[in-house]
Amino acid sequence: MNEVDTAGAIIIPNLPWIIGGGLLIGAMGVAGWIFTTWLRVRHGYPLDGVWGQAIYPQKNEEVVERIRLLSQENAQLRAEIGSMKDRLAVVERIVTDESHQLTREIERLRGPAN
Repeated sequence: MNEVDTAGAIIIPNLPWIIGGGLLIGAMGVAGWIFTTWLRVRHGYPLDGVWGQAIYPQKNEEVVERIRLLSQENAQLRAEIGSMKDRLAVVERIVTDESHQLTREIERLRGPAN
């Protein structure tokens, strides 16, 4: 038996384990890269560019103003959605109430008859 046959006799039966191990190491590398990127973003560290240079997030006056305007618009839209939810609750109550109960409530709101 020569050297090539001996190596083939060892590698071929263990080929699924070798391939699986390689895939596992590759998956662990990708997962580690994702995790470290997540940590950098979370703690405000710069990210790496294509050639390893640090990429800092841009923070100039225009970006700050845009964020402020978007936050203000977001607050206005949330307030509008809140009022729409209140209106929808009233409409749902009107639609699902029985007619005699709705009539009594309307008469109660009109006040005493003179």
